[in-house]
Amino acid sequence: MQPRVFAILTAMLLGVLGLGSVAVTDWSPATASAATAPATAGGSEPGTAPAAGGPATAGATATGDPAVWTRSTLRNKLMAEMDATDPGVALADLDRITKEKPYTVRFCHPIAHELGHAAVKRFNADFQKVISFPHETCAAGYLHGAVEEMLNASTQPEVDLLKLCAPKNTGPCIHGVGHGTMFVAKQDVAKARDLCNKFPTEQNKIRCSEGLFMQLFGPDEEDEQAKANLPADKLAQDPLYPCKDQPALFQSACFFYAPTFYLSSHDYPNHPEVYAEALKWCLNGKAGGGAVDCSRGVGSRTMKYNLDREDWAAQQCATAADGWQRKACTEGLVSYYTVNYTDGGAAGRLCAKITNKEMQGYCRSAGGLSGSLD
Repeated sequence: MQPRVFAILTAMLLGVLGLGSVAVTDWSPATASAATAPATAGGSEPGTAPAAGGPATAGATATGDPAVWTRSTLRNKLMAEMDATDPGVALADLDRITKEKPYTVRFCHPIAHELGHAAVKRFNADFQKVISFPHETCAAGYLHGAVEEMLNASTQPEVDLLKLCAPKNTGPCIHGVGHGTMFVAKQDVAKARDLCNKFPTEQNKIRCSEGLFMQLFGPDEEDEQAKANLPADKLAQDPLYPCKDQPALFQSACFFYAPTFYLSSHDYPNHPEVYAEALKWCLNGKAGGGAVDCSRGVGSRTMKYNLDREDWAAQQCATAADGWQRKACTEGLVSYYTVNYTDGGAAGRLCAKITNKEMQGYCRSAGGLSGSLD
């Protein structure tokens, strides 16, 4: 065959094949793609990186939800749901998502806080209406946010803080008051502490102090870029400042939540080695008697930020040099796990996933379980 004839026939054949491909290709707009879906959890949004072995690609699921949630995409979905329906619907969906995608627990609590703030405004500060919806999801973050908003808007917070949670005065509600004291006091610990001291019982003062120091060391409920406003010169002199300077009744909560600041300021999402380093950092509290509470706090935050890899979290506790610290850290793991999963079998499920026998024993002891899996 002549080269010119061959070239003409080849061009004709390619043209036919090209038209055929156009005819059979689906050119309708895609519902979601890697280009249009939210960034993967390994992207630039702080605090949303998935654990090792977690989701690696983004896209849409059959329900239209993204395959990987970020704080902003989940927050926007739930706020829109609450606007269209009510807080109960949004909280139920948040509960479903956190159970299906455990990594979302890293940011579900502050999202629930925002829902609580918005609900108070929506229902014109009718607190009983606001809390009439089931609100245990994400360690009662919705309740905390609602109490914060109520106190922040109060003209007499020192009076209203005693009324908000009455008559039941449940622990989560008083904890929320503690968060609220820091809003009212503009992050002034001494003034917030004075508000917590308005409670007549030591138990409720301590519960209030827990929310106070959680807010101090992790003031990111509305702004994920926020960092605790702690003076650098004071931290240079005392890495666990201001815990040892607190009255005895308030020290335990302060030491427990101090690791929140340490982990966030050391970029824990991108530096997993920081959990083991935090346990060494807690040893700065030995002289002041706060090392045990600090180590429990490391365990609690380690579990919170790694709820989808329980055994890995326990391995971080196992890096501590001393048995007392490994035990305290594991107690923190159990503490957060059972706060997040409130059913009676939560501790047993956690301990069964821990492969290190020593850590498993500490887990079962902290969970009030028998010393054996049998």
